[in-house]
Amino acid sequence: MRKIEAEPLSVLRTRTSYKWQTYPADVLPLFVAEMDYPLAEPVQQAIIGRVLASDTGYVAGPEPVADAFAGYARRTWDWQVDPGDVRTTTDVSVAIVECLRQTVPVDGSVVITPPVYPPFFELPLEADASVVEVPLLLTGTGWQLDLPALERAFARGADALLLCNPHNPLGLVHSAETLGALADLSAKYGVAVISDEIHAPLAYDPRSFTPYLSVSDAAREYGICVSAASKAWNIAGTKCAVMVASSERTRLQLDSMPEEVSARTSILGLHASVAAYDDGGPWLTAVLNSLAENRELLAELLSAYLPEIVYRPPLAGYLAWLDFRGVGWGGDPAAVALEQGRVALESGLKFGRQGTGFVRLNFACSPEVLTEAVTRLAAVRAAPSDL
Repeated sequence: MRKIEAEPLSVLRTRTSYKWQTYPADVLPLFVAEMDYPLAEPVQQAIIGRVLASDTGYVAGPEPVADAFAGYARRTWDWQVDPGDVRTTTDVSVAIVECLRQTVPVDGSVVITPPVYPPFFELPLEADASVVEVPLLLTGTGWQLDLPALERAFARGADALLLCNPHNPLGLVHSAETLGALADLSAKYGVAVISDEIHAPLAYDPRSFTPYLSVSDAAREYGICVSAASKAWNIAGTKCAVMVASSERTRLQLDSMPEEVSARTSILGLHASVAAYDDGGPWLTAVLNSLAENRELLAELLSAYLPEIVYRPPLAGYLAWLDFRGVGWGGDPAAVALEQGRVALESGLKFGRQGTGFVRLNFACSPEVLTEAVTRLAAVRAAPSDL
């Protein structure tokens, strides 16, 4: 089973990205969603090739990445995407804002489902809309969308839902049945669904993931998919995202966007994304093998050193949502982890009120770094303190 080895800390600390420039060298950064693995060679070569050709101008259009994304969707999820229905922009956050501008009236409202990716609280505001929170339900079998509460929000006049599919920070993969029921509600109340599927290629079982637009005619009528190769292939800085429509209504919405929305796509990101979708599969499989081992290693480490922490291994992605409430570190355990353990985690408070007492941990690192991080946290728990 091929795996990808994370680069050593001595190399990682020469990177100039946010992950490696935010904290001093004595801090282990396991917060922001960047991976510690070297880039896939096809992606590297695509970027280098464009630079060597001095091909760093404006994008001519979405066609290359539209074809590549459609091919990847067909091979991976049996989702039939018409490349003509694909548009591009700079990143998924911009895609969300621009889609909301087309689907939500000024002073309209957008539903989000916390605990959820922190920008979801802000992106509707950028589109001149308000935010309506409908928290996820935690049941005995795990997290899930609260469909009755979503229907109540739709009935009260919500204009759109931001769907996180798979759901960050939980690594939750919504079932086809749940998505189908959501699509029925969307059609019943005329509510747009913007489905952020950036983590979809990181599902540990690709067959478990259901693209929202594939579930039904109702989903296609009111839904728009936004995605990118950036999370799975670790190329966020190259700036290219896709938007997919599958109905006359949503095609018109995408085509009504200003030309500048597409023009902001990076030509380097476009070619990097083409290489990822077309030729990056073997690399991604090896990365998922490494992540799967780290996912289990984290469970073992927590059981051995911090058994009070509740951890449900994610079904997609490399982000662990950890319940520290049994440890007694207060509402923001990430602050304690950083100050006393020199481990940078993402504060659960950023993900909504439901994140009080939680942290998000990025385990896309070497097993040695992950082990060191947990042992540092355990040492804080064991040491006398004023907590």
